[in-house]
Amino acid sequence: MRLFRTVVGAAMLVGCMDQTALATTQNVIFNGTITATCTLVVATNGTMTVSPDLQSLSSHNSGGSAGTVTLTTTGGVSLSVDPVTTTTVPAADTTAITWTPTYSASGAHTIAETGSATSLTTPGADLVTVHLAGTKGGSNRFAAGNYQATVTVRCE
Repeated sequence: MRLFRTVVGAAMLVGCMDQTALATTQNVIFNGTITATCTLVVATNGTMTVSPDLQSLSSHNSGGSAGTVTLTTTGGVSLSVDPVTTTTVPAADTTAITWTPTYSASGAHTIAETGSATSLTTPGADLVTVHLAGTKGGSNRFAAGNYQATVTVRCE
């Protein structure tokens, strides 16, 4: 009996081999949305040095250095620097300082040094170079001591 069942099962299997299986397909659709965005990562902080006439404290002066920020964007954003609002000056420095932040960029976008907002319409990665200058007017001079100012780089 066991042999009979094996022979019948094999015969049925051979008979089914010539028939095609019923196949069905479905499409799976994937959607994604990326909003206009950018990321900023501070690579280095800057250093300001004083000018020989003691009226300028700047990253552009001899011995000074710019800060750098890496930027990655989808495009459709604007890059800018905010006015300086956070500063630390020595107590002996009591006269006004005018702070002027600027930036430039190289990489996917080429931006000459500016203090104005720049539209970035295309995606890419850039190295943003940030400078800061503090100036005194008239006969005012920078006093001895430590100075610190914060420049906010904005991408929106």
